[in-house]
Amino acid sequence: MIRKATVKLEPLGIELKIIPGAPLIDILHEYGVEFPCGGKGICGRCRVKVLKGNLPLTKNHREKLIGLGLSENFRLACLSAVSGDVTLEAEQYNTFILADNTTFEFTPLEGYGIAIDLGTTTIVVQLLDLSNGKVVNVKTEVNPQARFGADIISRIAFALKNQGQEKLQKVIRETISRLIHSIKKENDASVNKIVIVGNAVMQHLFCGIDPAPLSVYPFESVKKEFFFFSPEELDLQINASAKIVFLPSIGSFVGSDILAGIMAAKIHQSKKFLALIDLGTNGEIVVGNKDKIICASTAAGPAFEGTNISMGMRATNGAISSMWLDKDQMKFHVIGNESPRGICGSGLIDAVTVFLKNGLIDKSGKINGNKKKLMVGKPVYLTQKDIREFQLAKGAIATGMEILIRKLNISFKDIDKVFIAGAFGNYINISNTQYLGLLEFPEEKIVKLGNSALIGAKMALFLDDKCCEDILNISEHVSLETATDFQDIFIEKLMFR
Repeated sequence: MIRKATVKLEPLGIELKIIPGAPLIDILHEYGVEFPCGGKGICGRCRVKVLKGNLPLTKNHREKLIGLGLSENFRLACLSAVSGDVTLEAEQYNTFILADNTTFEFTPLEGYGIAIDLGTTTIVVQLLDLSNGKVVNVKTEVNPQARFGADIISRIAFALKNQGQEKLQKVIRETISRLIHSIKKENDASVNKIVIVGNAVMQHLFCGIDPAPLSVYPFESVKKEFFFFSPEELDLQINASAKIVFLPSIGSFVGSDILAGIMAAKIHQSKKFLALIDLGTNGEIVVGNKDKIICASTAAGPAFEGTNISMGMRATNGAISSMWLDKDQMKFHVIGNESPRGICGSGLIDAVTVFLKNGLIDKSGKINGNKKKLMVGKPVYLTQKDIREFQLAKGAIATGMEILIRKLNISFKDIDKVFIAGAFGNYINISNTQYLGLLEFPEEKIVKLGNSALIGAKMALFLDDKCCEDILNISEHVSLETATDFQDIFIEKLMFR
């Protein structure tokens, strides 16, 4: 049996058992640490201080530290791997909140606030000291609604059954209440404000809104509406006068997580055109600037999150997250340095790229020869159906971006930056997305923003209750399927380059 190393994270007081060799980026992204440069060791925002023990330091890593003006007491988490027992101080929990590689200005407030990213798969809860913007504690958990359905469509179906919505609401509210109480128990904090963001379906199921309109065309949801709660309504033993708000959705399947992402990327403040892409289950896309923002959800399906893929799984321990060729030999990386159990979205992109470059599949996506499956890394493989699922997701994203850009009467060249949202973005190989035609932008324009939903929720803690109204006033939801050339574009984007 492999002896696991003990990794302690301060100031959170979290203690983890990790297999030696596991990259820190695999560990810390689960606890709300953001990697703005996507793991290139450029921005220095993921720095950690070694309080006890050691993390190996390569020549390249040392040069990066020198270039950033950091002493050898520090390490860049994106370039570090666990070798033994170590105690680390995560700098992001001691510094101002990150957004677009910079700190944002805010007016200090009294007490504490809690930012919650309510995702389909995971929940992240962060406690902030509102006097200085520092993260004090973090709790994460798999969304317990998953047992009623892995994706939002199956959860809507369950909600429409007898008392299904009541069960889904009860289990998610109880979980969030428990996480908040756990944080309060560990920190003597007077919580004055809680901001919750999530996709449109999560909003409906949490707030008790009938999800039936999301199950039939034209899939219209509650639009531009803030939902306020009292601590008593959510069974929270916190300051009775604390403000609790679930930020509004923009429209249909474009939820408040995307609204928060717009805040984090500062699209509504930019003179230049910016884009935001969330490669999650819905594949939300946003394009715009300070004058106009248009957004859409695509029929990408859950392929990028590992669902509907034979051996797919989310980006967690045991998932193949990357694959490459090394002197004609296929190599791969497994999150957590464990034996491979499946493949996540970023690994899927890499695997399809490698297979395409090696002639194992053709540009139509068909597996060459009579093979029924292609081995990624024993025992993980991809089937013809898996590749088709990926093509549908890739085609949907590329089509959505094309249509939104056309609707704004601009070109791809007019987009100044493209922000990739979500933990998935920490692992994604940008050059491979370009090779496959998923992202049709030069690499220098692409920015990995990390958990943009959580960043935006933290920003909202320092703003008034209607902090997003300026974004809502210039935002428009677009139904991609109504575009006259949708089918033609989609069929074209299904093909590989």
